[in-house]
Amino acid sequence: MSHDHAHDHDHAHARKGRAFAIATTFNLGYVVVEIVYGIAAHSTALLADAAHNFSDVLGLVLAWGAAGLATRVPTTRHTYGFRAATMLAALTNALLVLVAAGGVGWEAIRRFGEARQVAGGTVAIVALVGVAINAASALAFAGGRKHDANIRAAFTHLAADAAVGVAVAISGALVLWTGAVWIDPAASLLVTAVILVGTVQLLRETFHLVMAGVPVNIDLAEVKTFLAALPCVAEVHDLHVWSMSTTEVALTAHLVLPWPSTPPEFLTTVAHDLEERFGIHHVTIQLEHSSEATCAQAPADSL
Repeated sequence: MSHDHAHDHDHAHARKGRAFAIATTFNLGYVVVEIVYGIAAHSTALLADAAHNFSDVLGLVLAWGAAGLATRVPTTRHTYGFRAATMLAALTNALLVLVAAGGVGWEAIRRFGEARQVAGGTVAIVALVGVAINAASALAFAGGRKHDANIRAAFTHLAADAAVGVAVAISGALVLWTGAVWIDPAASLLVTAVILVGTVQLLRETFHLVMAGVPVNIDLAEVKTFLAALPCVAEVHDLHVWSMSTTEVALTAHLVLPWPSTPPEFLTTVAHDLEERFGIHHVTIQLEHSSEATCAQAPADSL
């Protein structure tokens, strides 16, 4: 059973590696195409999308490297291994996107005062190529997005890029149809606004994870109620739940109970139950006898 589990894990890691390699290669190639045609067509919308896609490439590389680091075994210096690298990669990715979006927005505002002709047809065609590339790249991550926040973030980002590409293509078609060159920088600002809204949310989520916040899909009060309902448990305190990575959650808690010399039977199943009910993978429980002095880690405001 252990061999089969390790074999499946290796296959899953290999699939992730292939997905990252495919998405990174195609998006990097498309960035070059967008820059060349954006300059040739005098399109800030294409250059805006190129800057955003380049930040995506950096984000994919960071997420790819972090996914690899997360599989490394613990060491005497890093007893949890390098699982947290996935959270740091997501946070760095969000900051990179914010910087890129700010630069694109500034360039779009500057271009409003210029009357340069924009090749709308070229913009639309190149943008539609990007829609196809981003949609195909997103599909490469579709299978693993349910159980890995790192993969889910990559999938969501690429899918959003496909939608943004549609907006750029529409702006190119409108410029071609109406001849109104202001539509191109206006589309750039729209793209920038969409990017900023999504990225601010990503920044908040990843900062929350890095700060050892309780994962959003876990109700801490429900976890405490579950532990307090275990046989003979009189009190639960010093309860902590946090993310070790974008896929693993840890819990530590003190349980007060009048247990005799033989430990309570629930110890053999509590870790399994916490994983099944709440998706908590790494459980550490400290038992305290109810007749002992009050625990120093149980202040009045302790959870």
